[in-house]
Amino acid sequence: MTLQPHLDLLDPALLTRILDEAFELLRDPGIKLTAPEAVELLTSSGASFADGIARIPRHLAERALAAAPREFSLYARDGTPAVRYAGGAVHFDPGSSCLNILDPETLQPRPALSADLVRLVQVAEMLPQYDAQSTALVCADIPEAIADLYRLFLVLCWSDKPVVTGAFSAAGLAPMLDLLAAEAGGRDALRAKPRAVFDVCPSPPLNWSDFAAENIVELARAGVPAQIVPVPLAGIAAPVTLAGATVQHAAEALAGIALHQLASPGAPVVWGGAPAIVDMRSGATPWGAIESVMLNMACAQIGKRLGLPTHAYLVASDSKLVDAQAGMESGVSAVLGALAGINMISGAGMLDSLACHSVEKLALDAEAIASAQRLLAGIEARTTPLTTAMFAAAGPKGEFLKLPETRKLFRLEQHLPSDIIERGPSAPSGDTFSRARQRVAELLASYQPSSLCLASRDRLRTAISGHAQRAGLADLPGV
Repeated sequence: MTLQPHLDLLDPALLTRILDEAFELLRDPGIKLTAPEAVELLTSSGASFADGIARIPRHLAERALAAAPREFSLYARDGTPAVRYAGGAVHFDPGSSCLNILDPETLQPRPALSADLVRLVQVAEMLPQYDAQSTALVCADIPEAIADLYRLFLVLCWSDKPVVTGAFSAAGLAPMLDLLAAEAGGRDALRAKPRAVFDVCPSPPLNWSDFAAENIVELARAGVPAQIVPVPLAGIAAPVTLAGATVQHAAEALAGIALHQLASPGAPVVWGGAPAIVDMRSGATPWGAIESVMLNMACAQIGKRLGLPTHAYLVASDSKLVDAQAGMESGVSAVLGALAGINMISGAGMLDSLACHSVEKLALDAEAIASAQRLLAGIEARTTPLTTAMFAAAGPKGEFLKLPETRKLFRLEQHLPSDIIERGPSAPSGDTFSRARQRVAELLASYQPSSLCLASRDRLRTAISGHAQRAGLADLPGV
């Protein structure tokens, strides 16, 4: 049996204090909430409401927690389970909802276009380190009215993997669910084998906006997994202490779970998050800071204590370029997130405090993720005895390279990185970014959509065509 390494930051006593205070915050000062249906769900179940504030008693929140499932899967296009939200399973996907892309020629950010999203999706499709895709870019060449729908459409057109997505409006959610249902073969088929999980973000501090509350309720009723992603910003929109920001995160997540499970008990839900500190010198939000990483780990540990599937935002950098800082920040958080056992880790490929995406960084981050995955695999006894037979066979000269065990086992023992990582004895072939750019070119050249991917295009086009025409989009860019 192999021991999977694990790292917790909160001791049991502090973890209990955090949860106790989170339940207290639900009651006093309560949660800002005005969406009529959400208010009705809470008040009819024992919460009080006055002046736009819902006060949620602990027993109501605990009842909702008890109803939430402890695990579920996301499915690939062929209907096979591809992502498991449970236990110590760890998966990675690219960061979501970026407005800018780093141009690999000019090394300057520019507004992302549909072609950029297609390029990113194709590269992520070819990299096994990414178990899921994301609606990674907001495309500037698509009308805002259908922006969320269209980026999901592009991912579904070019990928067979599950998708981490989300809607930035209440009106935008239903068409996205319809698109997924059109591909799955109906709403019941989508409920049975969901291919997407939807991020839903409360607004810090302690505020569930109308569209977020409406979305969490609608997702529950559709049976499509919801990923609750509180974003407490320590020092500005949350207490400055890491423990205090973790309390606020827990309260916002608990309120979301209460709404979600009251709308449909047993619907799949994720204890997610994207907490971060605020740099008091500049006002910037450093997602690559070790304290932001620690916040994500601590918040996920709370979710695990409650027995829920978990998510966090890591593997991002505050650097403006794919440079040493980007590699350091992203690599550290990939390993720490994996050691925390977080079920879904979003953020790979992102630069400039989540303001910019880079396909080249996405390829480089895959190497950091592969190292983290190798660490999680641990060390196991592959031979019996461990050494004595090999020493006898290697002889006095120690010729281990000639042994059949060496040829048989080295690929199990070692992760062999792509050419992005320089290990050879010869002079380096350019810098890391140039090697990442070459790797991206090779992946794009070898990408081929699957037959299932091609077969679903007509259904997807039919499902989106009316929305595109009403938004004034004559053609369908990117397909």
